[in-house]
Amino acid sequence: MAGVSTIKRGGSRFYVDPSDGAIKVPGVTSVVGMEPKPFLVYWAAKESAEAAVKNWDVVSKLVERDPAGATDYLKSAHRRTSKAASDLGSSAHTYFEKLARGESINLRHVHADVQPHVKHFREFLDEVQPEFLHLEETVWDDDLQVAGSFDAIAKIDGEVVIIDWKTSKAVYESVALQLAAYRYATRIILADTGESIPMPEIAGGAVLHVRPDAWAFHPIKCGPDVHEVFKALRAVFEWDREGKRGVVGKPIVQGGVRLTGTERRAA
Repeated sequence: MAGVSTIKRGGSRFYVDPSDGAIKVPGVTSVVGMEPKPFLVYWAAKESAEAAVKNWDVVSKLVERDPAGATDYLKSAHRRTSKAASDLGSSAHTYFEKLARGESINLRHVHADVQPHVKHFREFLDEVQPEFLHLEETVWDDDLQVAGSFDAIAKIDGEVVIIDWKTSKAVYESVALQLAAYRYATRIILADTGESIPMPEIAGGAVLHVRPDAWAFHPIKCGPDVHEVFKALRAVFEWDREGKRGVVGKPIVQGGVRLTGTERRAA
């Protein structure tokens, strides 16, 4: 993306301000990732179990030859599933942006798995008639020191709405936190020039959910109350990366022996 670059550190994505390469702030999705997701533990376990059942002939032979390799294969099952979904979603997003910009797409040149998504997006454009104001730009929040990339800001039925495209199995509630973070950001950094412009007044949020068999356009509540929750997650993100360091002090009693103040200070 011109104007704004990103880097990965400790599993989180950080955005680099083009006006000052020294300023790096976490991405919105990395902050939203601080939200507890206990269901992911059960999902990952289910994926591993299903991989073992479906591929038992392969796994059983692998266990005999390479037990560690068999373990790695099974424990990575959920990553393979999520990567396949992510790759499909990235491809679909590329076509969505092209269609939103008015480009023509020849379905014969689109992978068969993505063709239904392209057809549904065209139906969305025809039926909803959005007037796109911004597409695939970066927002920067100077107050919360966070940044992110939104899919679209469009005028629909006279109201300006921030929109996210989703190709996942369901629309999850965490998208409200994501859209609230974008909605109340300070500015947009334009991809073409790196120039910053004020964030426009946003009336609300929405998700276009596109699946192979259907599409739906959902309104999303992303007002000040939701934004307060995002702010709390921003604080949790900071705690996780920096705040928790050094909170556990040196022992004052060790092995039944109480250390003197001089010994504790020396330690």
